[in-house]
Amino acid sequence: MKRLSITTTALLIAYTLSAADIFVSPRGNDQNPGTDTSPKATLTAALRQARELRRLQDESIKDGITIHLASGDYHLYEPVFIRPEDSGTESSSTTITSDGHATLNGGVEIKNWKKQGKFLVADVPTFNGRPLDFRQLWINGKKATRARDVADFEKMYRIINNDPKNEILWVPTAAVKKIQKSPYAEMVLHEMWCVANLRIKSIDIQGDSAAVRFHNPESRIQFEHPWPRPMVTKDGHNSAFYLTNAMELLDEPGEWYHDIDNRKLYYYSRKGEKIAQAIVPGIETLVQVEGTLDRPVSHIRFKNITFQYTTWMRPSLKGHVPLQAGMYMTDGYKIRPSMIRKDNHKLDNQGWLGRPASAVTVKAARHIDFEGCRFRHLGSTGIDYEWATEGGNIRGCLFSDIAGNGILAGSFSPAAHETHLPYDPADHREVCTRLTISNNYITDVTNEDWGTLGICAGYVSDINIEHNEICNVSYSGISLGWGWTRTVNCMRNNRVHANQIHRYARHMYDVAGIYTLGSQPHSWVTENCVYDIFSPGYAHDPHHWFYLYTDEGSSFITVKDNWMEGEKFLKNANGPGNTWENNGPMVNDSIKTNAGLTKEYVYLKEE
Repeated sequence: MKRLSITTTALLIAYTLSAADIFVSPRGNDQNPGTDTSPKATLTAALRQARELRRLQDESIKDGITIHLASGDYHLYEPVFIRPEDSGTESSSTTITSDGHATLNGGVEIKNWKKQGKFLVADVPTFNGRPLDFRQLWINGKKATRARDVADFEKMYRIINNDPKNEILWVPTAAVKKIQKSPYAEMVLHEMWCVANLRIKSIDIQGDSAAVRFHNPESRIQFEHPWPRPMVTKDGHNSAFYLTNAMELLDEPGEWYHDIDNRKLYYYSRKGEKIAQAIVPGIETLVQVEGTLDRPVSHIRFKNITFQYTTWMRPSLKGHVPLQAGMYMTDGYKIRPSMIRKDNHKLDNQGWLGRPASAVTVKAARHIDFEGCRFRHLGSTGIDYEWATEGGNIRGCLFSDIAGNGILAGSFSPAAHETHLPYDPADHREVCTRLTISNNYITDVTNEDWGTLGICAGYVSDINIEHNEICNVSYSGISLGWGWTRTVNCMRNNRVHANQIHRYARHMYDVAGIYTLGSQPHSWVTENCVYDIFSPGYAHDPHHWFYLYTDEGSSFITVKDNWMEGEKFLKNANGPGNTWENNGPMVNDSIKTNAGLTKEYVYLKEE
């Protein structure tokens, strides 16, 4: 007991010395008191110290706590967990900040490369006591290409036929002949507005055609669900696909292959290229902010922090068959006769969804802010305000080189909630409300899961998405709403204002710069600027693209004063109460000029 008292006294003295400021450095030690000259080593230890300060109600924290991260990489083996006990208050928040060069890093460095024929080869280390698997590799800070059969996506093969009864895709023999013996090959299949990742189980060659079968659960889901589906048409727009993750496909400089059985990584280097640094991701999530409905986390601010190097392993373990926006189906099938829905079109299918991983997740929380942060080199979503969030700002952040969605917000139907049913929980604390997403530069996201978006908000209310710039994305720029129903639900009072969206639809059609779903009373899409769409030759319908697109059930939305190059819009199966006014190239040029990043945030484009 005497020893414990001495330790407690020492801690209290340390807290008192620098109670409102806690310092962390990669060169620190978690046994240190967290002062400027004797910093902690990890953010987790600093959060614990801050937690104790709040528990003990230290007088010096009345104006808040600041955790200062010194420049450098903070390598993580699990997510940093921020819980209700870490909460601040409106007048005494907790800020986690740096000089702009502190990185929460989920990467593992691959070293000791050796020349083996035309490849560089390295042993893959264990990570946290287990063999390491991954789906991304970055060489000298740039993403390398996982070995695939085509360098130019315009040269992708097309399927010949789709056989749902026998769970077979028929493809040209020439496409798959050389990967017949590849144990872990995958097919990435283009399906209208999504791509599916399918792990190949077997290939049966029959003349110039081959029957390809897949592992479960994705095989069952792929062949049972009706939307989106692989296309077989008379006009030559059969669904395209590419093959990946086979040693036999490692034939282009800049490509890599991981031999997981032998724990070897092969890289086909470019001419004259030297590997200064090679990084693979070790974890899926870097920061997890999570409370409960009755005890939410509150008043935490991240400022000038970089989040980088994550993966998402579900496609390697269970495949990935999305319905839309990267939300993967856990079950989905056609129903006959169709379901009668009051005030809605008949429903011909059922679906239940899961949610992709994110580098940062926020659940059951209030007033969680991210300002001036960097989200890059990520294997799925950048940041996700997933459930039961109130308030918060994502402002002045850079999102780049992200495999999936840049920003997600709100529910996309709980796991047990059939996705076409309107979501209107009895406890409205479950809804994501009053989030502001502003002045973010979002580029080169959606670069693996092509059906994802720059910003995607599901069942949300009072959300404000304004003055963001989104470019170089595979599908739509901004999606607002969910549910395919005009039944009034929890969505309302949403605003999409003065965003600039260009160079969109790199890979997918059935697309728009701004897209909406569902009933959203008192919602607005105003003064946005949309232009410069890609024209992929493998789109299922080369004419099915739009600048603005109000899709099924969209209701009570005002679409006004948006500048586009032309008047190409779609209003598909909309509900009542929508207002369209003054959209197209006739809109005043000042709207075009004012859209996108405001002056103080233009510097983001130069990084």
